[in-house]
Amino acid sequence: MKRVSGTFIPPIMLDSRGRSPIYRQLYDWLRTAITEGQLRPGQRLPSTRGMATELQISRISVFNAYEQLHSEGYLEAFAGSGTCVARAIPDDALGVRSSRDRKASQRRPVSGARRVSARVAALWKVTPEPWLHSMGAFRVSLPALDHFPIEVWSKLVTRHSRRQSRTVMAYGDAMGHLPFREVIAEYLSTFRGVRCHASQILVTTGSQQALQLSAQVLLDPGDQVFMEEPGYRGARVAFMNAGAQLIAIPIDAEGMIVSEVMARPRAARLAYVTPSHQYPVGMTMSAARRISLLNWAMRSGSWIIEDDYDSEYRFGGRPIASLQGLDTHDRVIYVGTFSKVLFPALRLGYMVVPGDLAPAFSAARDAADIFSSTLYQAVLTDFIREGHFARHIRRMRMLYMERRKALVNAIRTHMGNEIEVIGAEAGMHLVASLPLGIDDVLVSKIAAQNGISAMPLSSCCLKSPERAGLILGYGGVNARQIHDGIRKLAHLKSGLTCTKVPNAK
Repeated sequence: MKRVSGTFIPPIMLDSRGRSPIYRQLYDWLRTAITEGQLRPGQRLPSTRGMATELQISRISVFNAYEQLHSEGYLEAFAGSGTCVARAIPDDALGVRSSRDRKASQRRPVSGARRVSARVAALWKVTPEPWLHSMGAFRVSLPALDHFPIEVWSKLVTRHSRRQSRTVMAYGDAMGHLPFREVIAEYLSTFRGVRCHASQILVTTGSQQALQLSAQVLLDPGDQVFMEEPGYRGARVAFMNAGAQLIAIPIDAEGMIVSEVMARPRAARLAYVTPSHQYPVGMTMSAARRISLLNWAMRSGSWIIEDDYDSEYRFGGRPIASLQGLDTHDRVIYVGTFSKVLFPALRLGYMVVPGDLAPAFSAARDAADIFSSTLYQAVLTDFIREGHFARHIRRMRMLYMERRKALVNAIRTHMGNEIEVIGAEAGMHLVASLPLGIDDVLVSKIAAQNGISAMPLSSCCLKSPERAGLILGYGGVNARQIHDGIRKLAHLKSGLTCTKVPNAK
């Protein structure tokens, strides 16, 4: 059996005034811990010197306890590895019923649901998403991890790990590592047309935390939030958790229909938009609507959250300039992330906040989890400054363009013309509309059971959509996976077409 590493043991209670000798108390405790499973077979114990120091007792007492347990077969010694719990427990110990088991049998079962907060109760009501449990085709927001320059990244991590100063290892600024914020501000100003400087950058663990902080700072329970319909489910959850009232605003080929916003009798406290690449449908908000939305925010004193989640990946030309860059009244909160561009486990994102709101956002971040990992911020700073980030973006833009073409061709080959592909040539996903009468949630659940991750379009809607569809990510799948995945989906769809749901969406 493989030996279990580690010398951590549960707390030991010894009574120096007890009738039993210390070595016997230690023996009894260790024997009970072994038979009850608190100490696992193969687990290494501290040395006699280490145990004596930890318990502040004589080393002879520890030695005697270990020797007795060793003679009875509870412990065994390995050359170079010290003393470990025996891999095979003595037969007479197997029949001993542990006190833990006796206590467990005496516990009273909990009757009824225990009370949780209203916020968490609302989260429980959110429909489960089995289509997000797979890492294969067509997991949304998953980049091409096998094409990430891991060797370059590893060298940068090693470089910073070896020379970490006490300052970097200590508590950091809630707004983020200053050199990292400076490089983000430079990048956004140059490539996204964002008006900002480092003092306005707040580093987050991703766009989801940025949305949660925005809700915490800007919203009170009952405030209205205008949401694109369909729109990003993560934003919906963040605002719902803050007690906001969500109002669905429809979209068309030019993005959110701002006239619907202006026609509402009550101005919302906040509007959430994805103007550069609407999530999930993919169009770009027109210049006229951008100006109208900014004017609405200025007149009503409302806020706009611009989620620029994957603007780096446009295949038909240069990235679209940000909405925030047009804002002259500081009404826009700009949100971005590196997790979708590089790799999700990085957990680094950012937001650009108006200067006068920076203290409020900093306080909210400090109350949440203080600050993000300084090590990764320092590593990513060099990754950007040394040109690795720009090169990676260029390579991935070409790769994702090829994968999108492969996905569209596979849909045409296996599903014909009854499936409409929706979405501009940008990003890492597209929408495939389904024939009328097909339940996209049912399709997604069955697909998940067959190892296919196909997000239903209706999961992004506050109301039932006129036509259902599937959101298919192509960033993390190769040509073979795309072909096989679409072939499976076509087979599932053909089976469901014969059993259409009456009065379906």
